[in-house]
Amino acid sequence: MHPESSKGGRKLTAHALGMDVDLGRAQRPRRVAEFLRRAGQEDMDLSEDGPISWEGGVPEWWKRPDA
Repeated sequence: MHPESSKGGRKLTAHALGMDVDLGRAQRPRRVAEFLRRAGQEDMDLSEDGPISWEGGVPEWWKRPDA
């Protein structure tokens, strides 16, 4: 996950097989889970201890509340 942009939301990029793939821009944590589900990654750990690298803030940091 990238830092939140000035447009809002955080860009989600997957790194696989030596390539970076832009999965989209998430406005809240549950959208991150939805992007990952669509990419075939069900029930992925979204915490800082999981496989996701959170840049520019921890997983709980979003300007908009999770609604």
